[in-house]
Formats: sequence, C-alpha cells, structure tokens
Amino acid sequence: MLRFENVDVSIAKIPILRAINFTLNAGETIALIGRNGAGKTTTLRTVMGFTQATGGIAFEGKDLMEVAPHKRPLLGIGYAPEDRRLFSAFTVAENVALPGRVAKLGEAEIARRLDRAYSILPELKELGPRPAGSVSGGQGKMVALGRALMLGTKLVLLDEPFQGLAPVLANRYAEALRRLRDTDPTITLVITESNPELLTQFADRTLVIERGEMQPEGAVLAHA
Repeated sequence: MLRFENVDVSIAKIPILRAINFTLNAGETIALIGRNGAGKTTTLRTVMGFTQATGGIAFEGKDLMEVAPHKRPLLGIGYAPEDRRLFSAFTVAENVALPGRVAKLGEAEIARRLDRAYSILPELKELGPRPAGSVSGGQGKMVALGRALMLGTKLVLLDEPFQGLAPVLANRYAEALRRLRDTDPTITLVITESNPELLTQFADRTLVIERGEMQPEGAVLAHA
C-alpha cells in the first residue's frame, strides 16, 4: 500500500534519512518508534511531500514522487502533525471540515465525513461550536485527528499523538483509534512515538528508526 525504496532526505545538506526501506499493508497499524531527532517526523513529512527526497515512494502502486504535495491528501492520506496547527479563530467544527473545503468536496460529502469523525470522536461534536483557540492541548490533539480523518480515508499519519497527554486523555485517544479501526478495518495507521511501551499492545507491527536509518524488522529501541 505504501512503499519506501532507498529514500534519502537531507535538510540544509545534513542527512536526516538514509536509505529508508519499508512496506506498509492496507489495514495495518504501525508504530514508528525512535528517540527525538531519529527521523520519525521527517519520514511522515516525506510521505506528505514536505521534504526534498530522493529514492522511490509508491502509494497504492502510484509513484508518489510525481504527485504534488497539495494533491497527496486527495489520494486518501490524512496527516496530524505533532504541533496540531489549528486555526485558533475558527471553530472546532470549521477546523475539522477545513481539509474537505480546501479539497472542494461537496457540502453533503463534507457533512458525511464530519459524521464519520464525530462517530469516532464523539467529544468533537460537543466541542464543535467552540473556538479552536479555547480548547486544551489534549482536546487539540483530538481536533487534529478529526481533521486528518476528513481526507484520510486510506492512510492516516499521526505524529507523536500521545506526547504530553494525561493518562485519562491518552486512554480516550487510544479508544478513538480503536473505534476508527473497528469502523474501517482497511485503513492504515502510522503512529510515531518515542516511548515504545505506549504502542506495543496497540500496533500490529513496530518499525524502529535510529539516526535516520530504519532498523531490521523486530529490532527494539536501544537505550541511550
């Protein structure tokens, strides 16, 4: 479904990713584990086209390197960055619906996808009329997930979604992801995390990245 073949990424001539190879299958939940600075965020940003990458990236057999960054979400890819990037002057509902409006989906389709997001994240419906700038950090991560689901019908990339969440909110977030998988078992999730313990019982597979290099399948994160 998603395949990286010898992907390299450098930023300001500094190598960040080196010869990255992996394949994701439809319906998998993947934990991408690594310490801060290991290359997790860069890997997700590369899927979205936000880096200057070399090598091969294929999505459902399509050469993703030939697809402009602004068109990649239209393939069914959703992305929730670590910093959430909500528009504080918009309401929660407007933030969630925004990708659909940018993609010029019809109002009926936007409403259908909003209902899908609300079924997975019921609290978003309650928060809907509130300005996004007024929600807590944990609630903001729920909003970012709902927004990623607006276009993420096939692949959803979640960057450090559990970071900074209190245990109660972390459990609610994990429950939402389980509802997502129950609702659509064909969707592929990629979740980055620095702490392997948070995702070992949730993910189907764990990929470990260290210093910009993907470790062999089955590797564990080495202690610093």
